[in-house]
Amino acid sequence: MDAIATLRGKYLEQIGAAPDADALESVRLAALGKKGEISLKMRELGQMSAEERQTAGPALNALKSEVDAALKARKSALEDAALDARLKSEWLDVTLPGRPRPMGTIHPISQVMDELTAIFADMGFAVAEGPQIESDWYNFDALNIAPEHPSRQEMDTFYMHRAAGDERPPHVLRTHTSPVQIRAMQNQGAPIRIIAPGRVYRMDMDQTHTPMFHQVEGLAIDRDISMAQLKWTLEEFCRAFFEVDEVELRFRASHFPFTEPSAEVDIRCSWEGGQLKIGEGKDWLEILGSGMVHPKVLQAGGIDPNEWQGFAFGMGIDRIAMLKYGIPDLRAFFESDLRWLRHYGFASLDQPSLAAGLSRV
Repeated sequence: MDAIATLRGKYLEQIGAAPDADALESVRLAALGKKGEISLKMRELGQMSAEERQTAGPALNALKSEVDAALKARKSALEDAALDARLKSEWLDVTLPGRPRPMGTIHPISQVMDELTAIFADMGFAVAEGPQIESDWYNFDALNIAPEHPSRQEMDTFYMHRAAGDERPPHVLRTHTSPVQIRAMQNQGAPIRIIAPGRVYRMDMDQTHTPMFHQVEGLAIDRDISMAQLKWTLEEFCRAFFEVDEVELRFRASHFPFTEPSAEVDIRCSWEGGQLKIGEGKDWLEILGSGMVHPKVLQAGGIDPNEWQGFAFGMGIDRIAMLKYGIPDLRAFFESDLRWLRHYGFASLDQPSLAAGLSRV
C-alpha cells in the first residue's frame, strides 16, 4: 500500500506541475500507458493471492481513476489558460467601424453600351443580339459583300478550322454586328427598328485597333424611311450621348456594300488646348458610317425592297467611349489594369438615363 501511496503522490505532483499539453501527455503515458507504472501494477494483480487482490485491487482502481481525473482536470485548465492568453492577444473592439471593402467598377465599355441603349430606346429602337461565330453567308453574302472583297481575306478575318475534305465555307468570328440585322429581319420582318451592340473581331492591333472590339449598328425599315430621318436620328444620338445642346454633322459620300447611297459621318469639334470639344470649333472628326439599306440586303432578310426601305448605321463603341471620356489608348480597355479601371470605371449606381444624365455623377 505504501507503493500505491508513493505513486499517487508522484503523479499528482507531476500532473499539477505540467506546463503544457505535451508535458501532460508524457505524464499520462508514464502513469497509464501500456508500459506505465500504474498499468504494470494492475497486471501484477494476477500474481497475487485472493486476499491480496481484495485489498490491492480496489486501491489500484481508485488510484487509476484519481490520476485519470487529475489528468483531465489539468488538460482543461491548460486549454482555458491558452484560450485566455489568445483572447488577450487577439481582442477586438466591436464598437469600431467595419473595415472598408474595395468596390469594383463598371467598365467604360459596359457603361457606354448602357448609355447607347438608353438613348436609342428613347427613340423607339429595340436591342437585338446574335451569335459571335457566324456563317460565311450571314457575315458576308447576305450583306452584299462580294467573294473578292478584301474584308474576306484571311489577313482581315478570323476563320474557323475545317476538317480536311470539308468543302463547306468556314464559319468566321463575326467582323461586324451587321449579321444581327439580317437575323432580325428574318425573324421580325418589317417594319423594324433595332440596334445591335456587341463584340466583333478583326485581325488588327495598334493604338486605335484591337483584334476584338465592340460595335453598335442600327437599322430602321419602314415604307417611307429617308436619309433625312437618318440624319435626324444621328444628330439626336450625338446630342444626347456627348451631352451638348448643338451638334453639326457632315455627311461625306462613301461606299459600303450593304448600303446605297452610303455616307461617312463627321462631327464638328475643337481640339483647342489638346481637349476635345464636340459641337464647336473648325475641325471635323469621323465617328461612323451609314446609308440606306441596299435592296439585296433587304431581300436576304426576307423583305421586299419594292415595298420597304430603310437606313442603317454603325459605329465603334470603344472609339466613342474614348472620345467622350478622354481615354487615349484603345488597348488599355483590355489590359485588366486595376488602376486604370478605378480611374475610368463607373460606380454601380451610375445607371445612365436620359432624365438623370448619361455621364457619371
